[in-house]
Formats: sequence, structure tokens, C-alpha cells
Amino acid sequence: MHTVWKGAISFGLVHVPVKMFTATEDKDIRFRTIHKECGMPISQQRVCSHCGREIASDELAKGFEYEKDKFVLFSEEELEELRPESARTISILDFVDLTDIDPIYFEKAYYLSPDMAGSGAYGLLIEAIRQTGKIGIAKISIRSKSRLAAIRVVANCLCLETMHFPDEIRPISLVPNIPEQTAVNDKELEIAKLLVEQLSAPFAPDKYTDDYRLALQNAIEAKIAGEGIDIVAAPATEAGGGNVVDLMAALQASLDAVAKIPTDTGGEKRKTGKAAAPKEKKNKKTKETAS
Repeated sequence: MHTVWKGAISFGLVHVPVKMFTATEDKDIRFRTIHKECGMPISQQRVCSHCGREIASDELAKGFEYEKDKFVLFSEEELEELRPESARTISILDFVDLTDIDPIYFEKAYYLSPDMAGSGAYGLLIEAIRQTGKIGIAKISIRSKSRLAAIRVVANCLCLETMHFPDEIRPISLVPNIPEQTAVNDKELEIAKLLVEQLSAPFAPDKYTDDYRLALQNAIEAKIAGEGIDIVAAPATEAGGGNVVDLMAALQASLDAVAKIPTDTGGEKRKTGKAAAPKEKKNKKTKETAS
């Protein structure tokens, strides 16, 4: 893995030297713009619309547009002076419960490994977080941007999740057509809750795939192999076709569809009816396994 950042975590007077690595990767399939006539890629050039020529890197500066077509310019040296002291330190400000944080705040995950002789302090922080059930809220600067971050434990590794600052979260009041009060039909709610129960399962990330990316990859491989491919529309699911006006009918259709879906373990089918039955069967299997 490529080291993204190098510094230290500080909490109280404890200093933990760490290296940071990106925990996730973007697997989107990217296309380049090609000139169809000759097959060459089209390059993106930095051309000044006023001078009418391509601009070299040493002729560029950072500019902030404070009014239409009016900019204040900053050199790299000026920006460097403004960077906070946290450029080399992850300063933990508080320890909080993970359940207190709405997922809307989370942005991107990074792994932190111990650096140099910091393995003792690194292990100490892991155990302190693990045994207290808390996560650290910190500030860090990555690539010239100050960020809020959460530090937690994943397996036996410290994981840093960059977070949005509160003023970066748009207020829900800006979203149109949000009802002030929620009014639902009791019978529809009962069926909806039963449907949720029937579809409930332990989170198993391996069963979720990017179907579009896989289909695109197969199409690319087929074209490379010189095979002709036909693009066809995916068939509609049984419960998903049409514009269903009757909400009760839609709920019942969803339950009927769930009844035909095999479970992920044992090859059994989910059954409609009371939700307690599948739970009892699952508990019985757990006890037999434990014995």
C-alpha cells in the first residue's frame, strides 16, 4: 500500500507515531475520450481564453473568485504559512460513543499502522478504545485540507474515518416536500413491519456486488476478444413492475415475492406469516451448534 500521510496520534500527553493508508479503493471503470477517425486519445490542455495559448505549470497560481471575474491570488508559500499545526498530528479532542454519530458525517476510511518504535503506544490506544467501547474524535490535515475524523478499531488495526464538519451538512429544511408529521394506516404499517422482519438478516458485505461494473467489465472483455455483444434491458422483477397505486397490494406483493426467495443459509425459503417462527428456528440451530 502507498503511504498517504505520516505523523502521530496525540491524546493527552500520549504520542502514537503512525502511517496512514487508504482503506478503500475506487473500482469504477473509466473511459477516455478518443478521436474516432484515428483512434488517438484526446488530451486535456490548459489554455488561457484571453492569451489563446497553452499555459505552463510555473505560470499558474491559486485564485479565489470573490466577485464575478475578480480573483485574489495566493502563492504556495502563502498557503503553506496558513496550514494548521495539525498537518503532522492527529489530535484527539474527545472520546464518544459511535452510536451518537449519524452516518451522514462519515466520508472516507483510512488504515493507520504503527510507525518506528510506536507499537507499544499503538497497542495501548487500541485496547483503550476496544475496552471502553468509545471512538476518538480528532482533527487532521490531509492534502492541505483540515478535516474532522473518527478513530476506531477494525480487527486489530486503528481505522481513521474522515468526517464532514457540521457546517458542511446541508439542513433538511432545504429539502422540498418533507411532511411535518407522518400519518400511516395501522394495517399497512403492520404489513410493512412484517416485510422488514422477513427481509432482516445479519450484514454480510460479500453478497453485495456492483452489477453494472461487472456487466461493463464483461462487455469490455467481450469486445477485446472480438465477440459481438447484444445490449438488452434487464427483466422487471415480479413485485417491481408497473406503477402500483394500492399501497396495501404493493406490500402484499412484496411479501409474496419474499416468500419465494431462498435464505442465505441452509437453502430454506423464507415464509410469510408471523415473524417469530423463523427466529425460533434460527435460535434452535444456534443452540445445537453450541452444544
